[in-house]
Amino acid sequence: MKRLTDINIKNTAQVEELLSEGNLRERMLALGFTKGASIDVLRRGPKNNLTVYKVRGCKIALREEESNLILVK
Repeated sequence: MKRLTDINIKNTAQVEELLSEGNLRERMLALGFTKGASIDVLRRGPKNNLTVYKVRGCKIALREEESNLILVK
């Protein structure tokens, strides 16, 4: 499985599993990163640290270390 950070801009991936724990896991689930959710990669920020994703109709920016904890296919 790939990590969300491996998906290129203008591509779509589907959530398989979250590797995060505790409050971060709860935040990811609340934002819509649940198993089977479709994620569109919209754009990367300066220095590729932030990436903007579209999940369930909402645009969400995640840091590289956060999106690295999401496994996708």
